[in-house]
Amino acid sequence: MSAFSAIGEEAELDRDEFTPGIEPQATWCPGCGDFGVLKALKQAAPELGLTPDEILLVTGIGCSGKLNSYFDSYGYHSIHGRSLPIARAAKLANPGLSVIAAGGDGDGYGIGGNHFMHTARENHDMTYIVFNNEIFGLTKGQTSPTSPKGHKSKTQPQGSAKDPIRPLSLALTSGASYIARTAAVNPRQAGNILAEAIEHDGFAHVDFLTQCPTWNKDAKQYVPYVDVQDSDDYDFDVNDRGEAAEMMQETEDVLHEGTVLTGRFYVEEDRPSYQQEKIDQGQMPEEPLAERYFDDSADWQRTADELIARHR
Repeated sequence: MSAFSAIGEEAELDRDEFTPGIEPQATWCPGCGDFGVLKALKQAAPELGLTPDEILLVTGIGCSGKLNSYFDSYGYHSIHGRSLPIARAAKLANPGLSVIAAGGDGDGYGIGGNHFMHTARENHDMTYIVFNNEIFGLTKGQTSPTSPKGHKSKTQPQGSAKDPIRPLSLALTSGASYIARTAAVNPRQAGNILAEAIEHDGFAHVDFLTQCPTWNKDAKQYVPYVDVQDSDDYDFDVNDRGEAAEMMQETEDVLHEGTVLTGRFYVEEDRPSYQQEKIDQGQMPEEPLAERYFDDSADWQRTADELIARHR
């Protein structure tokens, strides 16, 4: 019996199915926003009818890296900034898996920024959750790529002289086909957005605001929040790239002025994923490559063999 035979089987699930027996209780600091990500993910997975065997969760380094210790599914704890290439390879090898990558703002927008840009550009079919607490939490309070200008920390005691990165705008210009922002203080919205992101066929980027009351004392800025889909003050078409770009710019302009805007900002439905593009070009088989590990009669095709043959 292969490890992939459970995919597609129907089962009634609840969030307890995704609570591991070995480490059921998360050990993040009290008040940490990471609890909100875990709760939202446990809400989204059973809503989509997914089982633990149907999900691969790849994490990076940092407080967020513990997510797959507290969420029962296939998991891979990668090195700093490298969760996306590992997640991409897994999805290409076994497209039946729902692949989720997760990391912090330093992991995703700093050290792994190059992978973020190109994974979005190629539109790989996966979800990327970035825990954005505007600080390096695990290493105890250094300035991160999303820390606001003027923010004082151990590495910037006089205040940061740099403007923060704009995650939503970066995702759009890079080519992500689903872009949203949510917050740990809005658990219902967070669960719904993660469910939509996982179900989306293409690269879904979720900038998840996660307060860090231990090392970032500005955490109170995430409350209150405004859902742009529910507010009469914001009217834009999430399917229109230009309107989405304007809304993202406004959202990122006012974040550090006390207005926290969350919701869906861009959704592109008809664009083929990277995997589908490769299949259409005849460069990738339609059957999962991962199944060949369990098929003794499978005909393995390796690019290395072709290269070696050319030089003989």
